[in-house]
Amino acid sequence: MNQNAALYFVDRHIAEGRGAKTAFREADGDKRSLTYAELAEQSARFAGALYRHGVRREERIALIVRDQLEFPVAFWGAIKAGAIPVPLNTLLSASVYESILNDSRATILVVSSQLWDTVKPAIEGNRFLRRVVVIGDSPEGTDSFDDYMRGADAVETVDAQDDELAFWLYSSGSTGVPKGVRHIHSSLKSTADTFGAQVMGICPEDTIYSVAKMFFAYGLGNAMSFPMAVGATTVLFGGRPTPDAVLQIMAQEKPTIFCGVPTLYAALVAEQEKKATKPEHCIRLCASAGEALPRDIGLRWEALWGAEIVDGVGSTEMLHIFLSNRPGDIQYGTSGVAVPGYEVRLVDEHDEDVAPDEVGELLVRGPSSADGYWNRRDKSLSTFQGHWTRTGDKYERTKDGRYVYCGRTDDMFKVSGIWVSPFEVEQALIAFPGILEAAVVARADDQDLIKPAAFVVLKEGASVDTEALKEHIKSKIGMWKYPRWVSTVEELPKTATGKIQRYKLRDVK
Repeated sequence: MNQNAALYFVDRHIAEGRGAKTAFREADGDKRSLTYAELAEQSARFAGALYRHGVRREERIALIVRDQLEFPVAFWGAIKAGAIPVPLNTLLSASVYESILNDSRATILVVSSQLWDTVKPAIEGNRFLRRVVVIGDSPEGTDSFDDYMRGADAVETVDAQDDELAFWLYSSGSTGVPKGVRHIHSSLKSTADTFGAQVMGICPEDTIYSVAKMFFAYGLGNAMSFPMAVGATTVLFGGRPTPDAVLQIMAQEKPTIFCGVPTLYAALVAEQEKKATKPEHCIRLCASAGEALPRDIGLRWEALWGAEIVDGVGSTEMLHIFLSNRPGDIQYGTSGVAVPGYEVRLVDEHDEDVAPDEVGELLVRGPSSADGYWNRRDKSLSTFQGHWTRTGDKYERTKDGRYVYCGRTDDMFKVSGIWVSPFEVEQALIAFPGILEAAVVARADDQDLIKPAAFVVLKEGASVDTEALKEHIKSKIGMWKYPRWVSTVEELPKTATGKIQRYKLRDVK
């Protein structure tokens, strides 16, 4: 039996009578759209184009592609051909692209024309790439996407097994250099069957808009595998999701499900509160991941939008969310409980289970675990241990069984011998008037003792009394947890998923 993921997510809809249903539509540019039948035909022709240009099974096809119609065509086309699509972050520098393209040994690169100036120096001297395909105007020495596809035969989807490699993703690099994470065909359906169906309850009538882009795991599920599993419609936006742009898309495109990240939820709440009006929208449910959602932001959002945010935690290694709140059972400030189909545990440094209300490292097992890292054997062995995957996140479990985020393993630190969670301090900071975002790291004082240091982004036109802020933190979460230093910054360093890169702040004075 052919278990190629493209049969389930793409071709199945034709046989089941949904060929004329819109799968994707663009909210910018020419506002093009693509039906399920058109996607099936174009992805089959992209597979034929790969064959025509000598691509063999399991060769890597790098995609540096904005959220536009050509993304699903190339992604599913590569899978139909038995090749391995490798979507890459569209916000990286040339040096990082050069490193990843050499690491993956991709033989074909598909790139959006808007990104060409950044990508061009990254491929000079690359000995693996045989062809570069540009979506839009194609510079000399490259093929246009349309020319690459022109005249190609629509080929049959190749036979594949559930546990055969289907695609790679590169980790977001919140703690360093991105790693190639290899996923199998069945993982996509596993996440759709669990979080997509049993938590979010996505149905064919839904229209989904994800500000999280499709090049990373959270966005790939939100915008592609979840809606495509049920024959729903996805709104694509290739531009930068500023608060104004997102609010306009909500009003004009009328999505019913919105998937964001905490940073953007905070910005949208601040923007709407400034307008002192209710937003225009049709959203019935929201999702958040990338970093834990502060309780204050969740409550303010729901008061304005009237729609709950299902906050959860996932990872590139697990492909999507495995621990989350539930619609109708939201407790902001927590990550909820395990998604059906997944198990989690909290362990100490000896891998022994910790007691309730004690901090431990989060381990997870479930059907979407990655096959391992590419060319990182030591890291694979330390992360993927039997059926369990180490997340690198520190959590505590409350007595009622909910999980509360404390920080990355590398971000946690002790003050006066007691663990301090950067996220807990950050939540208290964000609840203070005038503060939009915050990040907390460890810093040594003049006696070489570790204390919290805070970096805050202020709301437009706001100012903050530092001493009053410190007293606020002391009264909210504890005397020893208040930041001894508070620095105001224009923005915080983040990954494309919205995760704060705290390691970049540790040496900032």
